[in-house]
Amino acid sequence: MKKVERYFYPAVFAYEAGQEISVDFPDLRCATSGINDDDALLSARELLGCVLYGLEEDGEEIPAPTPLSEIKAAPNERAVLVDVYMPSIRQAHVNRSVNRTVTLPAWLNAAALERNINFSQVLQDALKSQLHIG
Repeated sequence: MKKVERYFYPAVFAYEAGQEISVDFPDLRCATSGINDDDALLSARELLGCVLYGLEEDGEEIPAPTPLSEIKAAPNERAVLVDVYMPSIRQAHVNRSVNRTVTLPAWLNAAALERNINFSQVLQDALKSQLHIG
């Protein structure tokens, strides 16, 4: 099944004096906030990407977005259509780092530390070599 490249979901931005702007995605039952409109929109995009990526990875049904015109907003709120480009979200998760614990002789550890060897880089290079990857 071909994955969707870009999702569009309505969000409700709520404004209260002296507080961050709250952002609620009614279709996804999740929320975030921001200190101003730009920050709130960036936070909304990041959250949208994380939630939808999680649903994709878990094989869960992704709910259809409510049309923006059907979103009811209070006087201190406004409905905003937020989009997220999923290929970049998926790629970021593929390239995320994970911690591994390795065991090596103390003398080898000391010699490597003395020479400022980057353990992570050496392990990555060795694994790529063993796996015949780029």
